Amino acid sequence: MARKRLTEEQLNNIESQISIESVPYIYDTKEYPVEVIVSKFNKDQIFVPHYQRNYVWKPVEKSRFIESVFLGVPIMPFLVSVSGDEAELEIIDGSQRIRTLNEYCSNGFKLSGLLKLTNLNGTKFEDLTEGRKNKFLLRDFRFHVVTDKATQDVRADIFNRINTSSNKLSPSEIRKGAYQGEFYNFVLDCAKSEIFRKVCPIPEQKANRGEYEELALRYFAYSKSYLNFKHDVAPFLDEYLKEQNKGFNKEALRADFDSMIHFVETFFEPPYIARKGRDKATPRVRFEAISVGVHLALLQNPNIVPSNFDWLESDEFKRHTTTDASNNQGKLKERVEFVRDCLLGLNLDSLNYTNE
Repeated sequence: MARKRLTEEQLNNIESQISIESVPYIYDTKEYPVEVIVSKFNKDQIFVPHYQRNYVWKPVEKSRFIESVFLGVPIMPFLVSVSGDEAELEIIDGSQRIRTLNEYCSNGFKLSGLLKLTNLNGTKFEDLTEGRKNKFLLRDFRFHVVTDKATQDVRADIFNRINTSSNKLSPSEIRKGAYQGEFYNFVLDCAKSEIFRKVCPIPEQKANRGEYEELALRYFAYSKSYLNFKHDVAPFLDEYLKEQNKGFNKEALRADFDSMIHFVETFFEPPYIARKGRDKATPRVRFEAISVGVHLALLQNPNIVPSNFDWLESDEFKRHTTTDASNNQGKLKERVEFVRDCLLGLNLDSLNYTNE
């Protein structure tokens, strides 16, 4: 059966919509040498927005990038947008590379692990001859500069498209750029809580990749809607985040969050939510079970003073908090309600324990 052709009106509507919607995405192409890039970065004329991830490149990644610059390897263009009255350039893609250029030119690290330019291993920028330093500083990089018609939403949309298609960032890092708003700012603020970080220790590398924001968001989403969770975590969290960005009760949610972490600090023994023997690692499944379980118990009895925590070593708790249960609707419900019931003193006599 022949496919029905679009009408002339439909084709005109398509052309019109593309023309209108693409205006904020129009960009100019410019060339800047390293010397100008570094100068502008230090003057905040090129800047890293808050939704970008931290400076997380390891020494070997920094060194290989600098080696590529010396070798003249083609480098992907930087993507920036015009921002503010002073026409500063907000980095959309390329913050790790720009920060590496700045750090190297400031003698911030020694090159290491180079496989081609091995004679540069162990050297800093200041060790080079004036001629070689000047050649490095004159190396041009291409910038795609998005028009100043790009609003914050458009810039976030570009960021989201780049990083979801290339899979460069973790879901938490992508959310920083894709779902900016009052609620996500609130999540970021909660994630900075010193008590939260105390009771929920995370390795530094994971913390730098947004793990605390991820855990805080999971707490809020599951404590409110764990019964509605189906299977895939990321879409569930994204939908919850978008809905909350439309409006939320900041004071009530912060009070619930603070009550949960203060309860854990008061009644749980160190390492609190983390697993004993792994004091600097808090598995997500274990965090979900305890944090949401505590919240549910406090909803039933705000003045609860639990006296028995042996259940943390029970076979049932270990079964509930294995990683293979993380994306299962029924298992999520079971583990948070298991913790709730144990804190309320229910069903403790039926638990089995393993001597290790």
